[in-house]
Amino acid sequence: MSSIVIHDHTFKTKISSAEIQKAVAEVAKQINKDLKGKKPLFLAVLNGSFMFAADLMKKINIECEISFVKVASYEGTQSTGNMKQLIGINEDIKGRTVVVIEDIVDTILYFSDLQVQVKELNRKN
Repeated sequence: MSSIVIHDHTFKTKISSAEIQKAVAEVAKQINKDLKGKKPLFLAVLNGSFMFAADLMKKINIECEISFVKVASYEGTQSTGNMKQLIGINEDIKGRTVVVIEDIVDTILYFSDLQVQVKELNRKN
């Protein structure tokens, strides 16, 4: 496999682009099947999920919407364990099917916080 250098760090490629695109297509196919007629809201967590979300949305062929949230839990390369919401959920999600797109769930803390926000917004609307 090849390697890539980002700033002063070298990373070895473990999974090829073709393999990743094949997996994205399989996920999209399943979503298209399972959520047909439900007009889901895809909620992509910035910045990490952006590229995956873009690739995924190119393959989604059902009626849907996408929105973005942004949180911070890192200082440098270390997680602080505290979530700071930078961009929140602005959409009306009452009765909606919400699909969270995240690159790495490093702690259950953020996902739990997001789940609480979604439930609260659903109750308010």
